[in-house]
Amino acid sequence: MNKITKDYLNYLKYERNYTDQTIDSYKRDIEKFFKFLLEEDVLFDEVDATVIRNFLSNELNEGISKKSCKRRISSLKGFYLFLQEKHLVKNNPFVFMSTLKTDQKFPHVLYKEQIEELFKQNRSRNDSLMLRDQAIIETLYYTGIRASELIQIDIQDVNFKSRVIRIFGKGRKERLVPFSQECLNTIEQYVKECRPKLLYKDLTNALFLNNNGQRLSRRGLEYILSSIEEKTGVFVHLHPHVLRHSFATHLLENGADLRVIQELLGHKSINATQIYTHVSQQAMKTIYEGTHPRAKHHNDEDKD
Repeated sequence: MNKITKDYLNYLKYERNYTDQTIDSYKRDIEKFFKFLLEEDVLFDEVDATVIRNFLSNELNEGISKKSCKRRISSLKGFYLFLQEKHLVKNNPFVFMSTLKTDQKFPHVLYKEQIEELFKQNRSRNDSLMLRDQAIIETLYYTGIRASELIQIDIQDVNFKSRVIRIFGKGRKERLVPFSQECLNTIEQYVKECRPKLLYKDLTNALFLNNNGQRLSRRGLEYILSSIEEKTGVFVHLHPHVLRHSFATHLLENGADLRVIQELLGHKSINATQIYTHVSQQAMKTIYEGTHPRAKHHNDEDKD
């Protein structure tokens, strides 16, 4: 149990006079949410509505009842109010969550056409960091790895001949993740033409470097993705998780086995991977209703 949670539980016990049973319930709800944040590589002060929806979807996929989900939202709302009062977070993202339909919210996924447009527009840049940024977004999409895993990649972790990257996930658990020929070409070009210019005097084995020639931080990675949107004009809420979710969903839509996707993503439980079946089904429904002439006809009638 971390110090923040411990302080909050002490607050509930000594200032709010909550029963031990209630405090234990709050403790389990908060720890479950923190575990989810750790798996998704999200800091507690970066939680937003999308993160909460993904958490709820994951809970429902694990068989957690809607009633329990509502209780957890209530617990976390109080916890984040405490964090806000302690100036540890700016806003309480749980304030407006009670009105959401928890069983209809899925991870944000990009269409394949959006991915292609993003890659194309970023390639058209003529600044010195284009190659690095292109290598980053292609690696994230073609491997589905987490932000924390991408920034820890060393050059020796990349097998250029076999097109496989050695990834160290949660608990330093190792897995091998393949990547495409297109991604290989981009990484090789980045290593040859761009990375040496970023190295400066500080030698490092890190594959991806910041402007100071040092290993990328997670916040630095998020800044790069945000700047890519600004430089390309392709605004798709670009985030490591968006590319990870898109990777998994596109694999599933093209017939990949769920167990294989689980291994590629580094999920401990198949339940965490199961959510992509719902995303895929929702995408198919959207495409069907948008393209089938009779489906579109009836939808238009319903709006009249």
